[in-house]
Amino acid sequence: MMKVKVFKIRLPEEFLYKDQKMLDAFLEVNEIIKVETAFVSDECYWSVVLYFEELQTAKNTVKEPKAVKYTADNEFLNADEEKILDALKYWRSEKAKEQNLPTYFIASNKELTSVAKYKPAKKEELLEIKGFGKHKIENYGEEILEILESI
Repeated sequence: MMKVKVFKIRLPEEFLYKDQKMLDAFLEVNEIIKVETAFVSDECYWSVVLYFEELQTAKNTVKEPKAVKYTADNEFLNADEEKILDALKYWRSEKAKEQNLPTYFIASNKELTSVAKYKPAKKEELLEIKGFGKHKIENYGEEILEILESI
């Protein structure tokens, strides 16, 4: 049974993080079938329409606490890591244009920095990075790993 939920992602900094967190939390516990986005320019927000199925297990099982995920906290990047980060940022902006999405929908700077530091070699390792859930890895995992390999 398919359901629909609409999220409003407001661009001003004070809302952006909170709105995005809500969306991320939702993406983590539901099986997303289709995503539609529209930018409402007069009010400056993205309207995100998600068509989804609830994951049946979510209702009656207690979720295992996730292992603490890796995140790069203001760590210094060496030259190689800077190169990776630049390539990832370039890829992200191209991807955002192609999908008509704001860049932070694809990955935040912190997530990309974490990838540059952690250098995952396979999809399972991407899961160990904070901000990377199943949905993001299915959509972008291959490409991110290819970028890491190519540098």
